[in-house]
Amino acid sequence: MPSDADFLREALALAEEAARLGEVPVGAVVVKDGEIIGRGANRGISSADPRARAEVVALRDAAARLGNYRLAGCELFVTLEPCAMCVGAMMHARLARVVFGARDPKTGACGSVVDLPAVDALNHHTRFEGGTLGEECGAVLRKFFTERR
Repeated sequence: MPSDADFLREALALAEEAARLGEVPVGAVVVKDGEIIGRGANRGISSADPRARAEVVALRDAAARLGNYRLAGCELFVTLEPCAMCVGAMMHARLARVVFGARDPKTGACGSVVDLPAVDALNHHTRFEGGTLGEECGAVLRKFFTERR
């Protein structure tokens, strides 16, 4: 059975593809029963859509494949700590767990700027875990922004 790191490496490949297209290099995969059922990479620039974040693209792909917006029992692996919009989408999708790589000190909503998963009043609680392949994931982002400056 593939490990968390294996799934994050799949997300990293999507992030690198996004970078080649001039998009901020973030990638995500949705997994159910050990199989990838959704893939996404940032495409906000190319689609002129602020919602086209890697996580949302992967959630849409998985929901379309399952025929249901609720992704109970699924896990999402993403290269960067999710923002508030993406955390909200993940919780509404009823994901069981989210694993992310690098922390995001500017918009991270899993403890870096705010900690939405810790809000008890929310009606669904997805488990969020950060730091897996954090250095590798962060390096892809640093390289992209260094090259753009």
